[in-house]
Amino acid sequence: MMKSNKKENAISKIDIPIKNFLKNRTSRRDFLKWVGFSTASVTLAACKGPVIKSIPYVVKPEVITPGIPTYYASTMIDPFDIGSVLVKTREGRPIKIEPNLTSNYLNTTSARIQSSLLSLYDEKRLKNPFIKENKCSWHQIDNYVISHLEKISELKKDIVIFSSSYPSFSTKKLIQDFTRTYPTTKWITYDAISYSKALDAAAEIFGFRGFPLFDLSKTELIVSFDADFLGDWSPENMSNSYTRNKNPKKSMIQHIQIESNMSLSGANADIRISKKPSDIEKMLFEVYQKLVLQKETNSEMVKKITDLIQKKGSKSVVLADGSKEAYIFSFLINQKIHSQALQKNKFFLSKESDDDKLKNFIKNLEKEKVGALLIHNTNPVYSLPSSLSHEIKKFLRKIPVTISFSMKKDETNELMDVLAPIPHWLESWGDTHPVTGIYTLIQPTIQCIFNTRQFQDSLMIWGKNPEKNYYEYLKNIWEKEIIPKSNVSSFQEALFHGVVEKEENIIRKNNVLSKEKYSISRDEKNKLDKNFELRLYTKTSLGDGHQYDNPWLQELPDPITRTTWENYLTISYDDAKKIGVRNWYTGIGAMNGHCVDLIKDQKILIADIPVYIQPGQAIGSIGLSFGYGQKIGKFSQMIKGKNAYVLYENFHLIQKNIQIKKVNKIHKFACIQLQNTTEGRNIVKETDLETFLKHSKEIWNEPEEKAPIWNGLFGKEKDNKKGHHFHLSIDLNACIGCGACIIACHSENNVPIVGKEEIRKSRDMHWLRVDRYYSEKENSKDEFFKNPKVSFQPVMCQHCENAPCETVCPVGATSHGEQGQNMMAYNRCVGTRYCANNCPYKVRRFNWFNYANNKKFDFHMNNDLGRMVLNPDIVVRSRGVMEKCSLCIQRTQSVIGIAKKENRNIKDEEFETACSVSCPTKAITFGDVNDKDSHILEKIKDQRNYKLLEFLGIRPNVSYQLKIRNLK
Repeated sequence: MMKSNKKENAISKIDIPIKNFLKNRTSRRDFLKWVGFSTASVTLAACKGPVIKSIPYVVKPEVITPGIPTYYASTMIDPFDIGSVLVKTREGRPIKIEPNLTSNYLNTTSARIQSSLLSLYDEKRLKNPFIKENKCSWHQIDNYVISHLEKISELKKDIVIFSSSYPSFSTKKLIQDFTRTYPTTKWITYDAISYSKALDAAAEIFGFRGFPLFDLSKTELIVSFDADFLGDWSPENMSNSYTRNKNPKKSMIQHIQIESNMSLSGANADIRISKKPSDIEKMLFEVYQKLVLQKETNSEMVKKITDLIQKKGSKSVVLADGSKEAYIFSFLINQKIHSQALQKNKFFLSKESDDDKLKNFIKNLEKEKVGALLIHNTNPVYSLPSSLSHEIKKFLRKIPVTISFSMKKDETNELMDVLAPIPHWLESWGDTHPVTGIYTLIQPTIQCIFNTRQFQDSLMIWGKNPEKNYYEYLKNIWEKEIIPKSNVSSFQEALFHGVVEKEENIIRKNNVLSKEKYSISRDEKNKLDKNFELRLYTKTSLGDGHQYDNPWLQELPDPITRTTWENYLTISYDDAKKIGVRNWYTGIGAMNGHCVDLIKDQKILIADIPVYIQPGQAIGSIGLSFGYGQKIGKFSQMIKGKNAYVLYENFHLIQKNIQIKKVNKIHKFACIQLQNTTEGRNIVKETDLETFLKHSKEIWNEPEEKAPIWNGLFGKEKDNKKGHHFHLSIDLNACIGCGACIIACHSENNVPIVGKEEIRKSRDMHWLRVDRYYSEKENSKDEFFKNPKVSFQPVMCQHCENAPCETVCPVGATSHGEQGQNMMAYNRCVGTRYCANNCPYKVRRFNWFNYANNKKFDFHMNNDLGRMVLNPDIVVRSRGVMEKCSLCIQRTQSVIGIAKKENRNIKDEEFETACSVSCPTKAITFGDVNDKDSHILEKIKDQRNYKLLEFLGIRPNVSYQLKIRNLK
């Protein structure tokens, strides 16, 4: 009470006007003190300086040292993604996600895995539990649920736990314990994007229901039939092993992609063949017949592909997507050729989709056999195909008790009785068993921000488990069943590494497979040739749409179309011409396009969907991405995306007999890049493997003649041999365009989100962009649109030694550091934008607004919770300031400072930028060129090395390795 009075007295004293104090007799010192205070206050108010309230630790936690980051090994898992990660925290709050290279699997961080950090600080998260829309306590929830579960168990009705794939060893044990208390419990696994067809095919061919693990590092030939293996085809991103054999040599990998949509894999292929889905499956069947059944074919293309596969033998691999039969054909071909890529005793266990069990569950709903439904972290009302979604909505209200375990409100939990909010994975304990013989741990990196409780803790309480909490349960199970047989000696050691290995044998079923079963002729003609075949796909940014409310992902440009904030129907140039739809550019430099209705059986499936004319799209096919069109959430009104799940009938990615009708509606696209070609400029250098191996550098990497103007201004070039001198190199042969580097840069450098309207005005704030160019070798416009070759080129500030931006800045806000970085003094910048005009790479970004604390930009920087993600080492830039890549100067200086304090030399691998750390293919290399043993020096000395726009003579400190295609 005394403390409270003192506090109130202190506050009231501050609130008394200064003139009241001046009425009393004061000393000269007091007078100057108060005048100085008032002057400072007015000055701050005029500059709109933020009020920062600092609360010191009463008792400082041992693991936290202010200003020093702490890293935790953990596992990111949500209904679609999984990865072994390191979580960087500052003063007890996570601010960055990086890959955990201790793990041999799942050790890359995609754009979605990194962006999941921002979902932790989502102000729209559920903050308390609810019963029938009334806020309540957890004690009330427990009493309510236990009483209902006991009654349902007595009535012998099903208690269904309905969740996405959750490969948790301890959770499975916990559900077994829960089932002993409630014997009618059933666990139904449902993934929004189903892996069931692949798993069923694997069970039939390999005798084990797991997704086969492929290692492409020693492969010399990949033939992919519509499998976007550099995207989301496999539970793990395969880009890492794919690029290990991309170094130019005789045995360099050759990649042939047969597909309808232009995918990430197709864009990186050496040879891409554009065909509609039905033709792809027919072609795969003929390849299977020729290789496995030794049946002849009339197709010249099939003969060439089969000859290539037979020539490479076990060093080749065939991948396929689509129907169960497509997977079976590819698996049988790989068995026949004894493909080294197919790992015999390794399977992904992170996906457990089962379409048959799901359909059986919906039948049980109709028969009213389900007494309780516990939905964990999935949204079936939104993501089920149209027919099944209507069914589940109809019966959801009839179930006696329904419980939703989710982080935020969605279409499903709006219809449920109990909302039991769960914490974010960064606030949780847990484990996963994602790969044969691999176990990982999840540990909290921050205390629960809201009044949430883990799904497992709720099951323990309701199932009357004797353990105190889920942490104790998890620890005991690991110490009894995993640690003794693993490569670590204690639970603490397992937590430190985040991943352990354990010997594990796969129990296979002996299936007697009849080859004749799959030898049915498929030559019958498609009666629906006049209509379109729709290929559904996932975007690199949103995936299945679980992170729909994440602004980082919404503003991440699609690698192929370069659009943001929406989905659209992709269509070929020829088909667009036939139905009279087109895209065009407006006066402000933005793109608009026509809209259409999607129709099947004279019924409109999706109305007013925008059309994007995509080069390389197969004639007769169209494409649409999942993840958009959610009706509940922060961005549900802002984004007019379309829900592709309504078309996902029978969980098949290919839907036939689709018609298109043009409507009188114009759509405004938000594109980052509208220039699709290099217009003949030698920007992205590339050659073919044969030319590279047979000819000298002067033929395929001809140096450009430099302009002499800079030497005249600056005199002799500096040697920069003293101290550190930083350089960054990008291997265009390894860059697949995935965009992981863009999100890493956002997270590290507090890059703001600007929204769709600003993107349309070319006011994006990305410090790093990944340009996508189509080849220009085709003679005509028609040929260009049919099947162009694609190149990706990441571009950031090139940190020129003779930087054109530095010479024109009137206030010296940008200057060159001794370590090779082009520096920005933000408090000096007055926003003339002369530097941006003079930059030949167009990599400087101007703050047209204050993006923080601005209601117009209602993203994560506009609320206290969202701002918790900001990196304290980087200032938040204000309106009127120019900003750009700094080669992560805060990271390099931190490494130098630590080494100096420890009185030791710096190791080469210690120098990293945010983009180089997070690049899954290691296409980006950063380091000190003055270190003679550095990896970056090797890259610079490589014959493939060149610099962008080198002829200007501005000596950039960023270089590129020329791209090489294996065409033979």
